[in-house]
Amino acid sequence: QVPLVESGGGLVQAGGSLSLSCAAAGRSFTPLAMGWYRQAAGKERELVATISRNGFTNYADSVKGRFTISRDITKNTSYLQMYSLKPEDTGVYTCTAGTSWGQGTQVTVSG
Repeated sequence: QVPLVESGGGLVQAGGSLSLSCAAAGRSFTPLAMGWYRQAAGKERELVATISRNGFTNYADSVKGRFTISRDITKNTSYLQMYSLKPEDTGVYTCTAGTSWGQGTQVTVSG
């Protein structure tokens, strides 16, 4: 397990944008895949997006065309750019890297 440090998130109005980042702290670490999940209040956690070591991406249907995941292997960091946010995007967003999980960061979209 490698500590993951998330940043970004916060409160935004519907239609706005937010960016999240997730950095693997400490020693050099190159996981096979990195990703983001989210969990809304009263709902199960769901996959948002993943990116492989080779840069292949996968998105939940609900965010396709609005969210972009990327990674900087040299910095052991993944990014989630979120555009055209909707109230239903509200939730705790948690990053993953390999088998490591972050603590989560709140994203709230007001409508």
